[in-house]
Amino acid sequence: MEKRQCIEMIINDEMLDGVFAISLVDKPAIEENFIKLSSEKIQLKVVDEERRIVVGFALVPDKKILRRAEDGTEYDIKFSRETVQLTAELFMKNQKGNEFTLEHEDDTDGVNIIESWIVEDAKNDKSNIYNLGAKGGEWCLMSKIDNQKVWDEIKLGTYNGYSIEGKFFSSKEALKEVEIVDEDLEALKEFIKTL
Repeated sequence: MEKRQCIEMIINDEMLDGVFAISLVDKPAIEENFIKLSSEKIQLKVVDEERRIVVGFALVPDKKILRRAEDGTEYDIKFSRETVQLTAELFMKNQKGNEFTLEHEDDTDGVNIIESWIVEDAKNDKSNIYNLGAKGGEWCLMSKIDNQKVWDEIKLGTYNGYSIEGKFFSSKEALKEVEIVDEDLEALKEFIKTL
């Protein structure tokens, strides 16, 4: 069996690339579902209302994510720990915490990031409270869902995790070997030519 090419994605902080939105999806590419938090699991000041909070990973370092080129060729992409860290920093710096879509298609409102952090010490990290199984370097998000329709769909299992929407680049060598199919493919190729 032929081994799939793995392409490491990178970010350019000077050009303010990175994640510009988070999507709530049924099947997250990183294969990590979020945890739903409600008043049944966490004691609140107002105990008769759900908090409508979800928590989960947005990115996991060095996790291979399967992609398919237009011709059907399969390849993997991955993000280094450093890229995950920089991505999280730029996302918050650029104040994108309420930029959400559903299944990467429809913009939605009433969904906001209320916490964002990188797991620095897996043993002592807050993510352990939610049994996320962090190993270190993951980008964790906690979101408040005020949109009733979206919240109902989360409770029904329509959306099970986060998926990022952003602009990243690969190395010149990787682009020569594998053609990436993406909305930004042409822009990506033009950028690489200038390096």
